[in-house]
Amino acid sequence: MDQVKQMFVNGEWISAESGETLQIFNPATGDTVGTVSFGDGRDAKKAIDAAHAAFPAWSRLTARERSKYLYNLYELVRNSRDELAAIISAEMGKPLREAKGEVLGAADNFMWYAEEAKRVYGETIPSSVPNKRIMVLRQPLGVVGAITPWNFPVNMVARKIAPALAAGCTVVLKPAESTPLSAIRLFELIEQAGFPKGVVNLVVGKPESIGQEFMDNPKLQKIGFTGSTRVGKLLMEGAAKQVKRVSLELGGHAPFIVFPDADLDAAVEGLFESKFRNSGQMCICTNRLYVHDEVADAFAEKLVERLKKAKVGDGRNKDTEIGPLVNERALKKVLDHIDDAKSKGGRIAAGGNRLTEGDYAKGFYCEPTVITDVTEEMKIAYEETFGPVVPIIRFQDEAAVVAAANNTRYGLAAYVYTKDNARCFRMAEQLEYGIVGINDGSPTQTQAPFGGFKESGIGREGGHFGLEEYLETKFVSFGI
Repeated sequence: MDQVKQMFVNGEWISAESGETLQIFNPATGDTVGTVSFGDGRDAKKAIDAAHAAFPAWSRLTARERSKYLYNLYELVRNSRDELAAIISAEMGKPLREAKGEVLGAADNFMWYAEEAKRVYGETIPSSVPNKRIMVLRQPLGVVGAITPWNFPVNMVARKIAPALAAGCTVVLKPAESTPLSAIRLFELIEQAGFPKGVVNLVVGKPESIGQEFMDNPKLQKIGFTGSTRVGKLLMEGAAKQVKRVSLELGGHAPFIVFPDADLDAAVEGLFESKFRNSGQMCICTNRLYVHDEVADAFAEKLVERLKKAKVGDGRNKDTEIGPLVNERALKKVLDHIDDAKSKGGRIAAGGNRLTEGDYAKGFYCEPTVITDVTEEMKIAYEETFGPVVPIIRFQDEAAVVAAANNTRYGLAAYVYTKDNARCFRMAEQLEYGIVGINDGSPTQTQAPFGGFKESGIGREGGHFGLEEYLETKFVSFGI
């Protein structure tokens, strides 16, 4: 049996207090790809204690000193991109090309915040009283508990821990239990980068137990979470008992709007990038495709032709564009949305089935699917599908499509394709979303803010916005 991968607490690799382990499976084949030590709140408490003890020394380092550690980690991650990408692909099915892009994105986060650590500025404010001087300091919050999802198991970790460490906080990370192997490998690189003991800690284990410790432990000052809106609300409710800071990046239900003047070929490629990257398992991926009546048939035809060329398969195969879904539960939800749409009058223009023959037999594969004649009563029109399915909804009027796009409790990402400059500005301003891609199906960048409106979350990651989430503001008044 392969060696059990352990957790990383206070600079040491340790087993879970319970002695439990968990097997990790490849969703493309069903094969076991690793076994990890599987902890709980007791292990989280150890990690929080270690991070709390390490905080004074780490927070007192100069920004330049903290920057060196982050830059070391950037180089290690970048140089390990092939290895990390292979682990990502094995444990959650992501195509290798995408996985390598994810790893490079994670490296970019470490490099960005290695530099951004040096840009934490205070202020002096002119006093209205002659014998006083006003100074404003920005100081690190303290210990941060980070909870990351399975769909981007390296980049989401980097987006959480890089700004926290740059700000001078210490961290306890709980990665998704279905994809811990890439996080463990990343922490081996963190150890290699030379971070002091207790500054960065890894606990793999039971989400309810670890989450409860994060909420209840007064030594932990902030929870950063990416995941479902349901869980985000529970964490927010629990954190409120101690007025504990939270930043939440939650669910999405992104509209993708194609106007009649759009470049249809560009829009199809933008949609493919937005909808089918990571097999549609992204919080910012398109969920509702609104296409103007004048071009709906032509667009659907071009989209179906594009999907015919898309290779579905094991993410570890170099020619794979669309991999499996992460597990059987995810696949069942996608197939349920397809069946519900069919039962309510939806027409399957492409795909619509689970793939089960040959190499697909043991994996969780769904054909890339296009559904037309979609109505608002269908689940796919109001629930987050999280899979490779596109529902096409026709529209005639700009004001009506804006109202329809905004008619959701989510507000993470939206997409618009048009050549009309005035319309570009109208849509950017009127869509109630934290991220809007105008003629851009993949708008996220390290230096830009990432986060949502409404029930899609609180706070922002990326750029200087992400750093501010980990800083307190202190007013100092000097009498002279």
